[in-house]
Amino acid sequence: MVPNKHWTFGLLLGLVCACSGDRPVTLHAPDEYPERLSAWGVISADASGLRVPDHNYVYSLNTALFTDYALKLRTVYLPDGTSGRYHARDSFDLPVGSVISKTFLYRTDDEGGILLDAHWDENPASLANQSIRLIETRLLVRQPHGWDALPYVWRGDDAYLSITGDLFTLNTTVSEAFNYIVPSRNQCATCHATNHTTGEVKPIGIKARHMNREDPVHGRNQITHLRAGGWLRNVPDPESIPANARWGVVDVDLDNKARSYLDINCGHCHNEAGAADTSGLLLDYEDHAPGALGVCKPPIAAGRGSGGFNYSIVPGDAANSIMPFRMRTTSPATMMPELGRSLAHAEGVALINDWVNAMQGECL
Repeated sequence: MVPNKHWTFGLLLGLVCACSGDRPVTLHAPDEYPERLSAWGVISADASGLRVPDHNYVYSLNTALFTDYALKLRTVYLPDGTSGRYHARDSFDLPVGSVISKTFLYRTDDEGGILLDAHWDENPASLANQSIRLIETRLLVRQPHGWDALPYVWRGDDAYLSITGDLFTLNTTVSEAFNYIVPSRNQCATCHATNHTTGEVKPIGIKARHMNREDPVHGRNQITHLRAGGWLRNVPDPESIPANARWGVVDVDLDNKARSYLDINCGHCHNEAGAADTSGLLLDYEDHAPGALGVCKPPIAAGRGSGGFNYSIVPGDAANSIMPFRMRTTSPATMMPELGRSLAHAEGVALINDWVNAMQGECL
């Protein structure tokens, strides 16, 4: 394997168009998953840059999961002649043969130091003439039995299947080095099993409320574009499609921004059927009572996870609330989410602090 390195890319328009020699997406049986990511035909890298063939759709989310300030490039592929089924709240039901990819990367300085700046319009062309470090690409592959999760780790100009995950110590330009953890296949499946009872793996981001926005390449509404292309059926009128708050937009209601952030970062476990359902803390974007959201809610089990505080949320007092504490700590024994980060998301913590501090009332 070629050692991992950072890349300096020139013009990246190849990311959003089909290029001569692009191979079609190749589907593989569960017992024949290839070692190299390039065997899928989903995304590739060479001396000229990254390339995403035009049979893959580049999409974005309104508010995205935080992963140590990594930039993320998302694509979805549906086999020719097939379509997915729209759902208002649940993940879209995509056909067998669909492939979802999410590539994690960082901008770097001239010495290869990681830039902890996740601000990006997610249009691949905007990375032109910038140095980047490719870290991993995660695939969700729809097989007849359901979805399979596959982590691929970038080494040189290809990524390699890493069932057990991986770990990189990344040097940054503004702080101490940190450990970036690539989840194992089982850990991927754990987070994507949003229903803890059935254990069924599902996409998290491929939902109406996350995708109801313009795509990063063409500026078209993603859901109506998928409907117009015949890739998504049973789509209602645009005005009835839910939409979470767009991250980074200033003039958005604070409650909407905070609920949207908790939904994508916590809701896949903290929902009525999720792995954290026994906690009684429900953070998906549904109509939950204040107590279920954590307001004046004591923890089910005491311990270091409480930080010595009494309630998940103390209205008007984020400094003495468990939820912001668990978001800002980086201790593996106490932090939330438990997987997917080594760093605290300063902007996310600030948002939840503002949300809690704006609440009225008191815990009796």
